[in-house]
Amino acid sequence: MDGPGSQRWELKLLGFWQLKLDGQPVAVGIRQQRVIAALALLGARSRHSLSSLLWPDSSEAQAAGNLRASVFHITHKLPSFLCASNDSLFLEPDVEVDFHRIRWLIADIQDSAATVAAGSADILHNADLLPDWYDDWVIFEQERLQQLRLDGLETLANYYLRMGALGRATEAAHAATSIEPLRESAQLILLRCHLEAGNNASATRAFHEFRGRLGRELGVRPSSRFAELLDPQPTSTPPSAESQYRLPRAGGAG
Repeated sequence: MDGPGSQRWELKLLGFWQLKLDGQPVAVGIRQQRVIAALALLGARSRHSLSSLLWPDSSEAQAAGNLRASVFHITHKLPSFLCASNDSLFLEPDVEVDFHRIRWLIADIQDSAATVAAGSADILHNADLLPDWYDDWVIFEQERLQQLRLDGLETLANYYLRMGALGRATEAAHAATSIEPLRESAQLILLRCHLEAGNNASATRAFHEFRGRLGRELGVRPSSRFAELLDPQPTSTPPSAESQYRLPRAGGAG
């Protein structure tokens, strides 16, 4: 627990970069932001590896100088925020980082979706990591987190489907397909949600939108799993192109 006079640092990397001290935003330069973000995402790093990561196009001496200047600004403007051990740099352990919270949420979902709070799908949907940053190391972390978010949303959607919570299942599936519209596994879950709810027209629209986007962007057709889901009745003759994805005739709201 925080003692008297202790400082509370909060670092936001999801949606946009922001640092707060005791609830108040702190102005930080771009170079210093990049140093802090790298340490928050990657953990403790040696000075050499950190400077090489952040200034890959500079000479070793220039990169080291850039890092020294950035660390000087951080340690003098943000005391008790950055720590050093031998040649390693790392953030003070009590700094609260929203990136870590989202990783913990995803881990909780994969461990037991039943234990997570309502609204988790919305949290995952809006957890874009530093969306306006384009450094190679940031893009790698963005893609890795996006994959984890999609896995978490699909796990949530499948769990809610099993529990019969169709509204929550559809919300989670929609969140996954909005993040990655060409992801077949998420689209299949969304169709299952619509069909379980009897919303055949919604299932039809969702499928045709997906098939059109898949054709335009990748030049391929959906897998046979969609045909199995949309027309589960066995047939003695191969289906025509028009009837391949026919919806079941059972009733349901449009």
